[in-house]
This record gives sequence, structure tokens and C-alpha cells, in this order.
Amino acid sequence: MADRITDIWGTRTPFAGGDEWPARVDFALEAGLTEDDVDHWVQSACVLCSNGCGCDIAVKDGLMVGIRGRSADRINKGRLGPKGLFASWQGVAHKDRLTRPLIREGGHLVETDWDTAMSRVVARSRELLVSKGPLSHGFYTSGQLFLEEYYALAVIGKAGIGTPHMDGNTRLCTATAASALKETFGADGQPGAYEDIDSCDAIFLYGHNMPETQTVLWSRILDRLAGPTPPKLVCVDPRNTEAARYANVHLAVRPGTNLALMHALIREVLKNDWHDPQYVRKHAIGFDELEEAVQEWTPEAAAEVCGVNADDIREAARIFGTSNNVLSTVLQGFYQSSQATASSCQVNNLHLLRGMLGRRGAGLLQMNGQPTAQNNRECGADGDLPGFRNWGNQGHIEELASLWNVDPSVIPHWAPPTHAMQIFRYAEQGSINFLWVSATNPAVSMPELPRIRKILSKPDLFLVVQDLYLTETAQLADVVLPAAAWGEKTGTFTNASRVVHLSDKAVEPPGDARADLDIFLDYSRRMEFSTLDGHPLLTWDGPESAFEAWKDCSRGRPCDYTGLSYAKLRGGSGIPWPCNEENPDGVTRLYTDGNFPSAPDYCENYGHDLLTGAEVEPESYRAQKPDGRAWLKTAPYHPPHEEPDDDYPFRYTTGRTAYHFHTRTKTARSRTLNDAAPRMWVEISVEDAGDLGISEGDIVRVSSRRGVIEAPARVSGVRPGTIFAPFHYGYWDARGGGNAGVGVEGDRTNSDGQQHTTAANELTITEWDPVSKQPIFKNAAVRVEKIGSGNGPAPAPTTTASRPAGPQS
Repeated sequence: MADRITDIWGTRTPFAGGDEWPARVDFALEAGLTEDDVDHWVQSACVLCSNGCGCDIAVKDGLMVGIRGRSADRINKGRLGPKGLFASWQGVAHKDRLTRPLIREGGHLVETDWDTAMSRVVARSRELLVSKGPLSHGFYTSGQLFLEEYYALAVIGKAGIGTPHMDGNTRLCTATAASALKETFGADGQPGAYEDIDSCDAIFLYGHNMPETQTVLWSRILDRLAGPTPPKLVCVDPRNTEAARYANVHLAVRPGTNLALMHALIREVLKNDWHDPQYVRKHAIGFDELEEAVQEWTPEAAAEVCGVNADDIREAARIFGTSNNVLSTVLQGFYQSSQATASSCQVNNLHLLRGMLGRRGAGLLQMNGQPTAQNNRECGADGDLPGFRNWGNQGHIEELASLWNVDPSVIPHWAPPTHAMQIFRYAEQGSINFLWVSATNPAVSMPELPRIRKILSKPDLFLVVQDLYLTETAQLADVVLPAAAWGEKTGTFTNASRVVHLSDKAVEPPGDARADLDIFLDYSRRMEFSTLDGHPLLTWDGPESAFEAWKDCSRGRPCDYTGLSYAKLRGGSGIPWPCNEENPDGVTRLYTDGNFPSAPDYCENYGHDLLTGAEVEPESYRAQKPDGRAWLKTAPYHPPHEEPDDDYPFRYTTGRTAYHFHTRTKTARSRTLNDAAPRMWVEISVEDAGDLGISEGDIVRVSSRRGVIEAPARVSGVRPGTIFAPFHYGYWDARGGGNAGVGVEGDRTNSDGQQHTTAANELTITEWDPVSKQPIFKNAAVRVEKIGSGNGPAPAPTTTASRPAGPQS
């Protein structure tokens, strides 16, 4: 077990380009057990990143006791990362689990039964619907539920209540992925596949710390790099990540300057005639405008803005422009930064310019961060319509109304859907009085946390929280509903490369905890939501019937599931959508024929101005006659909203570590993982630490205009002028761990024995991308000061991008 903490990516199985990735089965079992001790194994897939690794759950005496990878699965060929090996089952089978509903009485949460808890939820919901209408209700969900649960929630919100106030923490994570795909191709859905690693000539990681966020996917790259025909590797990241150590070119850009870099790369590709004019003429719109927009961005101009070497920009462009097959992946370094959608669209543009889509090795992955973010977007539990339908297309609204047998006017489509930041703003203003939070922890994950805590604590906000544990958010709730976890319920979920897996129920949930689907169905029944003919809105009797209903909703849409079934998904590997009568085994890569889902009557939206976010009018969209062509779009570069100044001279950026997921709800309850990264730290460069008299392990105070954090300093390979902090660390375990919590203004004891505020989002800004509405976590201005001497090294991992600077880095 310990070796997979220090050796995160496991042993190498090298292979050559064009060959199949060899299998390697990883497993972990409860101490003292062997595989022979296991009563039986239950099929599933890991839900601790967006990779979606096929696995089997070990069950003994009715309990989850371990996990192993599935060697036949196309995603992981048997491998599992540290989070999958340890937190998947250890983070679920824990004494801290909520086992009974809680209601607030006299200012305190007390245990009750389901009927009492749900009666209180329904009473308040009905009261507000009568007195204020559907706009009084908001729903904020996750990237960690199952497809069937998202679809149930979407139907309840859009056809039962009729509120546009629905979103998920996928807004914080991968909303830009969806927006970039819609803006360029006309609909969501990843064009490429993980298998493109196996045959590409070059890999570009744009703001994607893959070695820590998708550890098994990085293992696949490591095995290619160790083989006889390694691909070139280019990495865009301000930190000295593991990927940067292997890169042929590492572009350590200043946070917030991604668009300037991308414009320079495109300019070089065009200047050197590395693009494919014939493909562009036939399959894309907007070439002349794009060419004009990038003309000023010479490598020297971009180098000055980005803080990198002009020759490195030229070399990165040369690798992209002269390689036969390039795989590009994009993640939070672009998505959570300034001009997120515009920057991410430039990655799409590069692939369109070279005609590198739809063939082996020429892949594009606008990645997801969470395991079921794709399903949230597909099913419409966030700000999308189910089945990638278009809010602005009346025909699509009528399709859904017919499918659900409701009046089209009930489905909220009179204005753009409400994104997460606006939902919390409405709660702050008092127009939303009922907020249902499921499987997420906004009291730690949202930007500008002091403000979020005040909103969640408002007396006139009725807060329902549905989760496994008493998180920081649940501690503020009026009603807490105990949910079943992965392995305790059945459902499907889809990873970042569109591959659908089935996860079967392995064990019973603890106490009175219920599956999220059962909770939503119970709410719908109690609220008496009905169809036009008076029948119940949701008549499903479990996850499989919900899946069948979803298949009808997806029929004929880009994410067509009609060829899938639970029976087909059992055994073997996951299957990528679209899977239908035409493609019974699914489709590995989209757009092999250069035909894109951009037709006006089919597309998911009509696009936006990438600078302002202004929507393109349907008439204007139709006038350009896209009809199967993609869009080459960009915007002028603008600096981030908040730049360093004399008072706050450093750029502040947040991120992740390989050992934790989201706000540590599960991973911190795995002793193995928590010991690897037990407490908060902040990273500072060697140069900046020297200037400020800060040594490794010293306690520092990092302040922004919004708040303060205090933590030990790691002197690392982050670029000078930049301060990095992992966002995982909240306050629930600050005093004794477990559900004891620390209340709204919690703090944490650090290695110096003092109390410190440690949530990275105390400092982040309330700003978002104009198109995707994704919050900007990567750009803020801060100052740093030493406030105490350390008692040893910072509690940061030494095996990842947070490793200490020096010869070993």
C-alpha cells in the first residue's frame, strides 16, 4: 500500500506508438486480507477523478473491504491511482457517516426520521411556491452523482417546479470545457479519446496538471514516454509539475495570460504554413477574422506578457505544427483563469487549422475534473437542457415538453439559465429562499468564502443539504439528508472521454441513508408533481427505469444512449456514446467526417461574443449558414481582473494535489491519503522566499482584499511572483476530526501549535468568465509575510509538483 503513495503512478509497462497499452492490475485490500478472503467482487468504476477507471469492489461480510482494477477496461487496463485505491472504499466506510436525517431545532441539528425531515422540506417548498413562485427555489448539485440522479433532478427542477436556478459545482470545475466545445463545434462532447495517447506524436497539456488530477492517464503517457517511440511533450503551467519535468517545452506562464500565449502559437502555425487550408475552407468558418486577430502576437510580444522565453513559444508551435498527430488536453489552468473560454477555444482552433480531429492520435480533450461532470451537463441538472438541447430553440423546448408531458411554458426558457455565482447572489439578495445542495460543499469550494458563509447562514434561506458527512455546508443547513455513497447504490456515469460505465450496488448504506435517486423521487412524490394528464411526473421505480427514461431523452441528440443498457454495460469495458442503432458499440472519436453539430436546428447554442459574453442572435447565427462547419473564434487579450500592485504584489493561484479530491470529504477519511497530505500549505518560489526571509516550513500569512490564510510555506518550483495554495483544506476536521466541525468561522491548528485560517478560497475573487460563467480561481493579488518560524518542513507532499525546490526537483 505505501509504495503507491510514494510511487503514485506505479511500475512502467512501456509500449510503442500504435501498439495497445499493456494491462497492469492494481488492487488494495483491508489489512490482513488476501483476494481469497473476498466473498465476491462487484463491478464499478472509480469516482475520484474524471478518468472513470473500471474497477471491482471487494465485499466481505456485507462490507466493502477493497478494490481492484479491471484489466479489460479500455480506460485503465487494470490500473488505479492512489485516490481510487484507498479513498474509494475507505472514504465511504467510515464512522463519521451520516446515518439519520437531521433537522435544525433551537439553533442545533438534531436527528430525526425521514418522514419528519421530508415533511419539513416539502412544507417549506410548497409555502414558497405559493407565496413567491418557482424563482424562490434554487438547486446546487455536484459532479459526483450518477446519471440517473441528475436526470431526476433536472426533470424535477425544470418540469416540476419550473425554476431556471439550477447548477452544480461543475460550474467551478469544467463549465468552460462545455462552453469551449459548444462555441467551436456547436455542441458539448469530447472529440478525442484516451486511446489517442497510444498513437500520437506529441502531447500538449494546457493548464492540466495531469500527473496529479488524472494519475492513471498520466501513467499511460509515462508508458509511452518509456517506450521506443516517445511523443514530444509540451506543458503550460506556472508550477514545476511532474509533467513539466518530462516536457520538451515547459511554458511557465504568468497566471492569467493564457490567451496571449495561444494567439502566439496560432500565429506561428499560420506564419509557417503548418495549417491545412483545404480542411479549413471546407470545415470551418472565421479563418480571416482569426488570422487578423493574432497578427500582433509575435513570440516576443507574448513572451513579454506571459513571462516566458520567445524561443520556447516558437519551439512549442513548431512541435504542434510539424507533428503528424497531436493530442491536446485542457483543464483548470485555463478553465479557472482569465478569459477562460476564449483561451480554451484557441486549442480547438489549433486542431481545426491542422485538420487534426477524428483520427487516431489526433485528439482533443477539453477535460473534466469531476467523475460525473459530463452527466450533469448531459442531463441538465446544471445550466443546460437535457440531451444537449438549445435553450434558444423553441422546437427543443417543445420536444422536452412532449417527452415529459408538461406544458412548454413550465420549462424555464425565457432567459439564460442561472449560473452558480448568480444563484448565490440571488440567495444573498433574498429572492431565492429555498436552496437544495446535493453532494457538494460550497462553504469550502466557492470563491470568496467569507461571503459564501454569510449567505448560507442567512435566517431567511431554507438550506437543504444532501451528503455523506456533516460537511462545513451541512453544518449550516436547516435539514440534512443522509445519502448513500458509491458502492451503496446502482447507477451509470460517463467519464471525460464519453465512456459510460455501470456501477452496481455492492453493500447496503449505513443506517437510514438513502440513494440520492430515492431522495429525489420521494420529494417529487410528496410534492405531487404531475403531468398534463394528472399522472405522477416521475414514475420510475429505480435506477434502471430512470436510465431507460434518459435513453428516450437522448434519442437523436449528440449524446445518444439508446443503444446502451444495464445488461450491455455489465462485464467487459465501458462504452462511449453516441451508442445507438447506427453505432451499436459506441463511437471512440467524434467528427471523423469533419461534420460538426452546428446546424441551427440541431446545435446546442448559437454562440457568444468571447470577450463580453453577449449571445449571438438566432437570426445572425442562421445567416452565417454553419450547417456542419465549426467556428474559428477568438477575442482580444485583456489582463486579469485583479493584477499585482504595491499593496498586493503577488499573483495567487489555487489547485490540487494527487492525494485529495475536492474538499477532502472522502480522501481525508482515508488514513493512507491523509497522512500523505495532512494539512494546508502554501508554495512560494526560491527567489521570493529569499527576498522575504522565508525558509521552508515557516508560517506565513497570505492576504488578499477579501481574506487571510495562514499556513506553512513550501519553497517550491512555482514561478517567481506567484503564490500557490491547494484548495482542498476546509475546517471540518480542525478540532478532533469527524463531525465535530468548528462552525462557521472555523480555524485549524498548524505545526506551530497556533490556530490558522486555511481554506484557500478565503482569498479568491468573485469574478467569472463572461461565456462559461466559471469562477476565476487562478487570478488574484495577494501579499505574503512571515509570522512564525517553522518546526520542520511544510506538510506538503514531496512526490508531486509541491516538492521542495533544490537538486531533487
